[in-house]
Amino acid sequence: MNLKNFRFETDADGVALLTWDMPGRSMNVITPEVMDELESVIDHVVSAEGVKGCVITSGKDTFSGGADLTMLQGLGVEFGKLAKAKGEEAAMQFFFDRSSALSRLYRKLETCGKPFAAAVHGTCLGGAFELALACHYRVVSDSDKTRIGLPEIKVGLFPGAGGTQRVARLMQTGDALQMLFRGDQIKPAQAKSMNLVHAVVPREGLVRAAADWIKAGGSPKAPWDQEGYKLPSNKVHSPAGMMIWPPANAIYRRETQDNYPAAKAILQSVYEGLMLPMDLALRVESRYFAHILRSPEAAAMIRSLFVSKGELEKGARRPEGIEPLKIKRVGVVGAGFMGAGIAYVSAQAGINVVLVDRDQEAADKGKAYSHKLMSDQILKGRAKTADRDALLARIHATADFSALKGCDLVIEAVFEDRAVKAEVTKKIEAAIGRRTILASNTSTLPISSLAENFARPSQYIGIHFFSPVEKMLLVEIILGKRTGDRALATALDFVRAIRKTPIVVNDCRGFFANRCVLNYIREGHLMLAEGVPPAMIENMAKKAGMPVGPLSLNDEVALDLGWKILQATKKDLGAEAVDPKQEALLKTMVVDLERLGRKNGKGFYDYAPSGKKLWPGLKDLQKTRLAADALDRQELIDRFLVIQALEAARTVEEKVITDVREADVGAILGFGFAPYTGGPLSYIDRMGTKAFVALCERLAKAHGERFRPNKLLRAMARKGETFYGRFNPYGRASDKDAA
Repeated sequence: MNLKNFRFETDADGVALLTWDMPGRSMNVITPEVMDELESVIDHVVSAEGVKGCVITSGKDTFSGGADLTMLQGLGVEFGKLAKAKGEEAAMQFFFDRSSALSRLYRKLETCGKPFAAAVHGTCLGGAFELALACHYRVVSDSDKTRIGLPEIKVGLFPGAGGTQRVARLMQTGDALQMLFRGDQIKPAQAKSMNLVHAVVPREGLVRAAADWIKAGGSPKAPWDQEGYKLPSNKVHSPAGMMIWPPANAIYRRETQDNYPAAKAILQSVYEGLMLPMDLALRVESRYFAHILRSPEAAAMIRSLFVSKGELEKGARRPEGIEPLKIKRVGVVGAGFMGAGIAYVSAQAGINVVLVDRDQEAADKGKAYSHKLMSDQILKGRAKTADRDALLARIHATADFSALKGCDLVIEAVFEDRAVKAEVTKKIEAAIGRRTILASNTSTLPISSLAENFARPSQYIGIHFFSPVEKMLLVEIILGKRTGDRALATALDFVRAIRKTPIVVNDCRGFFANRCVLNYIREGHLMLAEGVPPAMIENMAKKAGMPVGPLSLNDEVALDLGWKILQATKKDLGAEAVDPKQEALLKTMVVDLERLGRKNGKGFYDYAPSGKKLWPGLKDLQKTRLAADALDRQELIDRFLVIQALEAARTVEEKVITDVREADVGAILGFGFAPYTGGPLSYIDRMGTKAFVALCERLAKAHGERFRPNKLLRAMARKGETFYGRFNPYGRASDKDAA
């Protein structure tokens, strides 16, 4: 065998050890070359009389993250070329054969007649876990680093190499569907209780445990290939089965709003597959997988949530020629909710933190937030007391600004007020070294104006976190007019260290994310003012693909904050810069009724320990009440998506966004813009700029000038251009653009 990605050896007892260790990569991934080599190993194990069976393990610190999704992207490009050259039928046959190749390979392993065991340490996800599922025995290490799972749903796909069929035959159907729908990473003990793995052992005994199972005569037949096998939840068409499928379908529709073809394909694959023998079931799964792989939703989500996201995290926007900085010490000034969260994620990444506030009590309160978060992790079994102690030891809470000396980066996270920020900036400047980078965690105030209070504006930058910091994946980095490359490089190195995804934007009021999401919230306000039933506003927003309705979202961020932003905008830009209907609504809610949102238990919703419900008094604020049945639901959906996509297009025209990948990734991760679209610019590209401009014009005629398409969009529509074509982030024609 000529193996480049594996090492193969056989011990004296005839047990082979296949070690997956791809050269030049930090993690193993499934590629066509890996598949070819694995097939040659299977053939060798079967034909070699002296080999009893084979253990598959990894030579790296983790097993594998699964398939290289750029390989799947390329299939779409090849399909298009073949369809033009040889016709649709030949292209479809090619596409099916190629997309189902991994499933056939794993089935070959599973039915080869000799036992295979997977010995897993670290991450084992997607196609890699499907490989483990095809093995006859699975043993995982008890390490905190070990995780198994099938996360394909998160990028618009579903497990297409046997995952839906094997998982559904190992556990109760309802549990299997939940696992496939959620795409979570599962810890070793939980995986054992779910019947996904056979044993959990210390890492040092991992390979030995797998080999011992083979030596003891481990069966080379999967349970479903053995006579007398029964499904865990009985037959699909049985009383027990019918207790599962109607609710499962209802849950699917509630959670996805029918926007995600991959989720529907999971339901169909499991439902149909469980009524068939395994080989036919796998063929059903493969057909659905080929269909989903060619869907526009999968193409958009793979591009934005896998390819683009990965490129941004690896430093696609990092300036060249600047050595990476190992962030050792970070200062956080302002120990409120945001500052405390920044301190926590920094300490969690192993960085020493100086947490400063106006007095020791306030600083200690900020540090206590980290104590609470870690204590919650301990209660859930996700951390140990020693982990909490170590993290808290990295946070130094103080009221003394001089403690900031020696920090690589200082992040100011005080109240969103120019005067307050100016005063704090002077105190920070007096304490830090001349090479220290200073950042502001402002969410709306332009960075260039804040930098005027700092003597070295080239070392001043915006680092905008989203709330809650510990949960939100996105960080928006804002360049002021005089921000230098070293400041940008430092900010990106910090964001990478805390394992979040950065986007880099140029300075303007509201930057990128808030500009888009505030338009979304405003549209909800204006619908309410028009007389649209409040419940319909919220439900149509979720039908559009948004995670929460605009009224609920406004409650979460606080209505009084929205009111302050509106007043600041009016003061800076004039009365014409705000919508009078929105201003009147917020004045009534905030000033007259003191309904501030979740923080005081009353906003557009009423909050109680038992849950929340829309405030009945909303109907009294509506001068006109429209009947739900008389409203065009698709138009409401269009309004929510178009108003955000249109604002994203404006940020491109204004050069706030200079890389289209960042608009799409930032919108999905920052405020949940309908992930199935791939982001607002992908949403426009998929519709076509000509069709999008026409839709904008119709909405502008019906609902006002805010929907009027900008100059850039109209020019692109005339030329039939797309954002990923005109502003190709790769600088050349590429398969990624074509996908």
